Amino acid sequence: MTYNSTELWQEFLPKLKPDGNKYDRGFALVFGGEAKKAGAAKLAAISALRSGAGLVSIVCDKKYLPIYASTALSLMTDTLDNLPEILADKRKSTIIIGMGLGVGKQTKKLVLVGLSAQKQMVIDADAITSFADAPEELFNNIKGLCILTPHSGEFAKLFPMINHHSLRTEQALQAAKISGAVIVLKGRETVIATPDGKCVINNNAPAYLATAGAGDVLAGIIGGLLATGMPTFQAACAGVYIHAEAAKSHGIGLIAEDLPQALPEVLTKLAQKT
Repeated sequence: MTYNSTELWQEFLPKLKPDGNKYDRGFALVFGGEAKKAGAAKLAAISALRSGAGLVSIVCDKKYLPIYASTALSLMTDTLDNLPEILADKRKSTIIIGMGLGVGKQTKKLVLVGLSAQKQMVIDADAITSFADAPEELFNNIKGLCILTPHSGEFAKLFPMINHHSLRTEQALQAAKISGAVIVLKGRETVIATPDGKCVINNNAPAYLATAGAGDVLAGIIGGLLATGMPTFQAACAGVYIHAEAAKSHGIGLIAEDLPQALPEVLTKLAQKT
């Protein structure tokens, strides 16, 4: 079995150009939910920006706009009322969706609209669970350039057809083949698998990474790397590894808010190795 390491994706990390601009670095969209769960989308958005995306905008219901607009000066905001125009902009290449968005028809609709717009997508949390009653509806609309990031509970809801007593690597590989997406099966040892049979295990995560909001940060990191132009499998592998290294650089006492702040140090060290 292959373990995740920098050799698998180092060459695909974004390289900054002296004459480049923010649009060259990619534009990611994060969908935000109701006020009481706003922290999840905020964590994902700032993580996407920290991990390399040149621009990140949080898209939400207009009544929640003030809550998201006050998050960080470097993040932008927009409303769902403008979604057709937002998705028509080809510069906005990547969608990160599901964190604190709520489970239900509205979330399902947003995922399907994003997929039909042929955007790269990181589908996480509530966006996964919203398809628990009809997983094939999601799978039939995935046409590549999509990453699913379930923890074991979400995985079981979306893939009830898979034997959950089998090895996690086998589960992830089956899920990738069934869904047509890259699977990031989160856990003590996260498994990353592709529809064409590639599979790696990530084993550098410290125990204290198990904290509220850490998964939202991971979705943001992976989405930010996707926005820069990294291929899906390499972005997933790099994101999981970098997420764990950011936690290790902080140490015990880590909370999710610490992770985006730790990313520059981790990314700088990686850039120095290229």
